[in-house]
Amino acid sequence: MCPSDTDVLDTWFSSGLFPFAMLGWPQQTSDLEQFYPNSMLETGSDLIFFWVARMVMLGTELTGQLPFKRVLLHSLVRDKYGRKMSKSLGNVIDPVDVIHGISLERLQEKVQEGNLDPRESAVAMEAQRKDFPQGIPECGTDALRFALCSYRTQGEDISMSVSQVLGCRHFCNKMWQTVRFALGVLQDSNEPVIPLDQTSPVSSIDRWICSRLLSTVRQCEEGFHGYELHAVTAALHSFWLHSLCDVYLECIKPVLSPLDTEDDAGKVTEMERRTARSLLYHCICMSLTLLNPIMPFITEELWQRLNSYNLQADHLVTSLCVQPYPQSSQLANWDFPQEEADFELAQEVIRVARSLRAQCHMTKERPDLWVVCTPAQAQTLLPFSAAVETLGRISGLHFHCPPQKGVTAPPTSAPPPSEGCAVGVVNHTCQLHLDVQRHVGVDRQVASLLERKGRVLPKLDKLIDRTSMPGFVEKVPERVRLDTEQRILALKQELKNIEEQLLALKRMKQSE
Repeated sequence: MCPSDTDVLDTWFSSGLFPFAMLGWPQQTSDLEQFYPNSMLETGSDLIFFWVARMVMLGTELTGQLPFKRVLLHSLVRDKYGRKMSKSLGNVIDPVDVIHGISLERLQEKVQEGNLDPRESAVAMEAQRKDFPQGIPECGTDALRFALCSYRTQGEDISMSVSQVLGCRHFCNKMWQTVRFALGVLQDSNEPVIPLDQTSPVSSIDRWICSRLLSTVRQCEEGFHGYELHAVTAALHSFWLHSLCDVYLECIKPVLSPLDTEDDAGKVTEMERRTARSLLYHCICMSLTLLNPIMPFITEELWQRLNSYNLQADHLVTSLCVQPYPQSSQLANWDFPQEEADFELAQEVIRVARSLRAQCHMTKERPDLWVVCTPAQAQTLLPFSAAVETLGRISGLHFHCPPQKGVTAPPTSAPPPSEGCAVGVVNHTCQLHLDVQRHVGVDRQVASLLERKGRVLPKLDKLIDRTSMPGFVEKVPERVRLDTEQRILALKQELKNIEEQLLALKRMKQSE
């Protein structure tokens, strides 16, 4: 009989001592006094019994205190099909390969260099050929970090997809392009950036982007407080791409462009240009600071390039990672909820206007646009006229408010649009009339309208069938019922407009 070895120590037993043993226990060191107990442990759910429970029992027994107050269980990373990563399946993704990229040949060499059975190696290599026929493209560390943080971290496994990491690399490219544009704007100006606490928005679109930034900071605060990193990444991704780049950057390009004529000089004041430059700078810098814990490398590089333009910056602070994290209290004077709410209607007008342009195959033309709406909607849209013209690629924006009993039309109300315009529906009280007569032939307009009609009718029939189902009124929530009714009204209005346009075009063709 072999005697048992007296020097064997259970791996998980020694790991259970980790929270206090590494701080000098059993001696009462200053590190032990300062850092024990910890505030939170982050680990996987598969280690609750093996590690977490042992730390709790040993910490309570040997120190009289729990080793931590909270346990954050992160997700387990699986492949894109939801399978556990296994060498024999060939679905193991090495983070280094995602960061630096790797060819299919090298991936298969790594399988062959392992100790798998030849049959398992064949299965693994076939899986690699199927999933990565061109290998894995270089994505970078920040893109990988951002992609992993974009998944829900609590209660769900991560189905890791290289294509999503590649999408995050494209987001990094967009960040570079945005900062490159901002640097060009700052270099062309002799005026210094207005300090953050002295920057006041001038136009409605300025107030909108300020309020969107404040909302994003608040979402980040809530996300970090609740350990929901996916909420933080979603808020920052949406702000940078959809608010900053897609909207604000495009709106201020005409403001920041060089003035060629005296007429141009009268449209934009120097204060508007300086405010737009400063807001662009502060939006980018604050977004980089918000992103820094998740994407430390690219944000540091871009911040270093921008920081020299901040004359009031603390030059003793040489790195973004030691900057204080933004707080919503810093932007308390940038809270404009009314502009955020009002711009939703403007964005819907822009979306429908772009859709009309696409349906009429208009690319370079900039036609006039009539908005036929209620006086209240006209007052909401009027402050964003410049944004609608720029983003909708139209030359002139006109508001027409049909006469209503007991309602006075605003002084800005224009004459009604002429026949032959392409008509789009924003909602049942707001329609867009795009002047396409000078740009698109009658036959082309008729074909486009018939195509739209073919798309609208099935949608309308589907919604009407849904409302006719037994128990629709009793079982469906009121909010959903109202939304469905509004969509039905909008589709009916769109169908009516299409029929009227077809009749008008028919009359125009007969009169030729």
